[in-house]
Amino acid sequence: MSDRILALVYAPETEALSYPPDCPFKTQRASATRRQLLNAGLLGAPHLCEVRPQPASRAQLERIHTPRYLDLLQRAARGELTAEGLHAGLGGPDTPVFRDLWDYACWACGAGLTAAELILQGRAHIAFNLHGGFHHAHPEHAGGFCYLNDVALACDFLAAAGRRVMALDLDAHHGDGVQAIFYQRSDVLTVSLHESGSTLYPGTGFEQELGEGPGFGYNVNVPLPAGTYDAAFLKAYQTIVPSLLEAFRPEVLVVELGMDILAGDPLTHLQMTNNVVLEIARHLRQTGLPLLVCGGGGYQFEPTVRGWALAWRTLAGEEGDDAWAFGLGGAMMSTLDWVGGWRDPERPVPDELRNRVEPELARTLETLRRIHPLLQARSAR
Repeated sequence: MSDRILALVYAPETEALSYPPDCPFKTQRASATRRQLLNAGLLGAPHLCEVRPQPASRAQLERIHTPRYLDLLQRAARGELTAEGLHAGLGGPDTPVFRDLWDYACWACGAGLTAAELILQGRAHIAFNLHGGFHHAHPEHAGGFCYLNDVALACDFLAAAGRRVMALDLDAHHGDGVQAIFYQRSDVLTVSLHESGSTLYPGTGFEQELGEGPGFGYNVNVPLPAGTYDAAFLKAYQTIVPSLLEAFRPEVLVVELGMDILAGDPLTHLQMTNNVVLEIARHLRQTGLPLLVCGGGGYQFEPTVRGWALAWRTLAGEEGDDAWAFGLGGAMMSTLDWVGGWRDPERPVPDELRNRVEPELARTLETLRRIHPLLQARSAR
C-alpha cells in the first residue's frame, strides 16, 4: 500500500440530482464507484479519505464562463429556454434542459476546485473528482452533456497558483472545450488521446491543432482510429505522453479518465478493456506527480464503475490480480455484471482489425513527431 494520500472528493448532495431518465449520462456512476470502494475496504483509512466539497460560486465560474452564458444556464434550469439559449447549444439531444442542470454542474465544478485545493495545500497527492470531466463546455456554449467546464476551471485554478499544469484527456471524445479555453496559453499543456473526429463527436482534435499565439505548441491531439484496442492505445500513450512529460515538465497532472474508451460503449467505437486503465494508472503513479483525476464519459454503467474503481485501487498502490474478489463473490460485486473482479478479461484482436488500425495509428504518431514542437525537441536529443 502507498503512503500517498488519495482523496475522493464526493458531494452526497448530488445523489438527489440527475439528468433526464432517457439521457445516456448517469450521474449515479460516482456514488456507485464510492460504494464499490467502501465495500472493498479502499476508502475510509487516513490515506484513503473522503472530502466533501462546496458548489462552485458564480465568481469562480466567471473565470472560465461569461456572465451572459451563466445567466442562460440558470434560466434554462428554471425552465426558461430562450432563443439565446438555443444559440448557446442548450436544448439539443446531448444538452437537455432539466431542473438539476445548474446545481449538478456547480457541484461538479466545486468538487474540481476542492480537489485542486487539496493538491495545492499538500493535503492529498491524488484527488478524484468523479462528479466532473465536463470537457466539452466552452465559455459560451454547451455540448456533449457538458454545461460548465470543471476540468478547465481546475486547470486554471492550479495555473493561477503558479503551477505548470498538464491536462491529459483520455476520454474517447476530444476535449474540445478544454482545448479552446487554453488554446492561446502556455501555462497549461493540453493533451488529448481520443477517437478521431472523423468518426466521432465533436469532430475536432486533429494533429494539426497545435495552439495559437503564446499557446502555439502547447496543444497536442492524438486522434485514434475507430476500433483501437489495448495494445494500439498503449503504444500511442507510451510514444507521446512520456516525451511530453519530459519536455514540458509539469508540476501537476489533471487527468480526464473517461470510460467510454471501453469496448461496447454505445456512443463510441473503440475496443479497449480496462486493463488499459490499470496500465495507465500504474504509469501515472510512477511519475510521482500530484494528480487530479476527473471522471468523464462512460455510457455503460457497470463497466464505468469497475474502471474507475480499478484506477483508484491501482493509484493507491494495490497491485496483484483480482483473486481476492472471487472470495467475496456477489457480496462485493452485487451490482456489477463481471463477478471475477474489477479487471476485464482480455479481448482477442482479429487480424483484420489489427491491419486496419496499426497503419493509421503509425501515420498519426509519425505526423506528430514531425510537426509538434515539443515532440521535435524531444526527438532531436
